[in-house]
Amino acid sequence: MSAIKGPAIFLAQFAGEDAPFDTLENMAKWSASLGYKGIQVPTGPDLFDLDIAADSQDYCDDMAGMCREAGVEITELSTHLQGQLVAVHPAYDELFDAFAPAALHGKPQARTEWAVDQLKRAAKASQRLGLNAHATFSGALMWHLAYPWPQRPAGLVDQGFKELARRWRPILDAFDEAGVDVCYEIHPGEDLHDGATFERFLKEVDHHPRANILYDPSHFVLQQLDYLDFIDRYHERIKMFHVKDAEFLPDGRTGVYGGYQDWTERAGRFRSLGDGQVDFKGIFSKLTQYGFDGWAVLEWECCLKDSAQGAAEGAPFIERHLITPPRYAFDDFAGGEVSEALNQRILGLNNDN
Repeated sequence: MSAIKGPAIFLAQFAGEDAPFDTLENMAKWSASLGYKGIQVPTGPDLFDLDIAADSQDYCDDMAGMCREAGVEITELSTHLQGQLVAVHPAYDELFDAFAPAALHGKPQARTEWAVDQLKRAAKASQRLGLNAHATFSGALMWHLAYPWPQRPAGLVDQGFKELARRWRPILDAFDEAGVDVCYEIHPGEDLHDGATFERFLKEVDHHPRANILYDPSHFVLQQLDYLDFIDRYHERIKMFHVKDAEFLPDGRTGVYGGYQDWTERAGRFRSLGDGQVDFKGIFSKLTQYGFDGWAVLEWECCLKDSAQGAAEGAPFIERHLITPPRYAFDDFAGGEVSEALNQRILGLNNDN
């Protein structure tokens, strides 16, 4: 039975202009000082430059070596922002322009082409780093259709998934050539936001072996989806794991949709580890049961607790939940050597029957 690795931390929510959050080297040292053994790295020119990494083994070796010297290893790369730009409905063009270089603002077609190229570069960079999984978003052409009102024309959603698959198929093929899994974070705001939508996409990409899942239970709490049953259903496709907590506290005033309120006032809120409602013992048990051997990666997002406190508490929290699988069955002592003749007798079978 395989073991989950960890603890690791996703750096995206901590990166900034001030030390120790300004460079990958500084963030690697900071992460190690808190007890983390791995870092999941968002890609961009400030931390990890895909334009260089895709073409330079030396650059990738230097970055990986620098992190190891600091005391952590790179667990995966992330292109959440670039993945979002693979598919953007025009209603969100201005909002998502900030995810792309300034020269591409107001140019949706060029922005999409850049995003696709970034994903393909991420496949090559991941290969150069010796990684086997990559984190991203699917983007969304249909999020404005999530609630079935007004009534959707027949075939509209099918056509949307076909287009989403058309855009992603060459990216998935590039990752397949690199030997790396694409792990979509199943997330509200994305066309892949629950099991049903992931299944529809998977069908349209002909069950591509590289189309997989970044499992994050916090997004399922906010949707009121059974996140343990999700593991039972999709464990073969779960290749990455974000350890993030959340709570859902509805009342007579607001529920799943949130009433356009800020995070502190919403019924569904992200919380620091241990402060929410997620059953992490159940999650770690199920993932261990199904042989998940990827990293347990803290993603910190909390509207009530400071990031420094959340990061400091995250490593020991994950450490406490890691399971060392047994080397042998607990009742092996009661067994004996394999004997077909003995089994025949126990079953009441003999040569006369």
